[in-house]
Amino acid sequence: MATIQWFPGHMSKARRQVQENLKYVDFVTILVDARLPLSSQNPMLTNIVGDKPKLLILNKADLADANLTKEWRSFFAKEGIKTLAINSKEGAAVKLVTAAARELMADKLAKLRERGIQKETLRTMIIGIPNAGKSTLMNRLAGKKIAVVGNKPGVTKGQQWLKSNKNLEILDTPGILWPKFEDEEVGLKLALTGAIKDNLLPMDEVTIFGLNYFKVHYPERLLERFKGIDLDDEAPEMIMNLTQKLGFREDYDRFYSLFVKEVRDGRLGRYTLDRPGEDHGDS
Repeated sequence: MATIQWFPGHMSKARRQVQENLKYVDFVTILVDARLPLSSQNPMLTNIVGDKPKLLILNKADLADANLTKEWRSFFAKEGIKTLAINSKEGAAVKLVTAAARELMADKLAKLRERGIQKETLRTMIIGIPNAGKSTLMNRLAGKKIAVVGNKPGVTKGQQWLKSNKNLEILDTPGILWPKFEDEEVGLKLALTGAIKDNLLPMDEVTIFGLNYFKVHYPERLLERFKGIDLDDEAPEMIMNLTQKLGFREDYDRFYSLFVKEVRDGRLGRYTLDRPGEDHGDS
């Protein structure tokens, strides 16, 4: 598979805006997909953020493997990174994010109080890759629909400040990918979860990757969803057999679309594509 390159002009502009606005925020909120705790982190932005205090939010935790989410949170804690696992669509997200922000900045707030300064409002910047759920979280924090929400990558194009009803001011940024993915597996993971546009990678490769991953880590899900599947078959053979069994004749593209959509929607159960201790390429 060729190296994937994806760097639209608005993403290049957003990168500059992140650099310019970093000095105006107290901490940075990094939003990632809980199914891809490392692969959905933009290494380019990690370098820009540097030593700035950061809160790592593992969003879409309701779709991720709960046991692996716990492992990842322990992993990041050992790295000195505060994390939060949430589903930004739920109302509890506001309270959880606000509490985590106050806890993250507790030392700084205490030092300010010692100097007689009462700082009630914290400022943060939310950064992450496309389709991580930033707009949904922004709307939830604001208590109203102020950010454009979409189920495809690249919906948010501009920047906006908003004030949360919980003493938090937030700067949104568009989803920003890095210029290219050197590790093809990172690209396949992002494609399978919908973080990059479907036309950037051949869907047959994405489907083969997904089938192989589930065959190794979640074989029972495949057996439950696709009756009669033979896990001893290679992925291409599985695709041919399942396409026939589902009545799609030789319309393999139809099977690719079905499989990928069901994985993304959680129809094959909760899963995580990154595992602690593995090599995660670009991340």
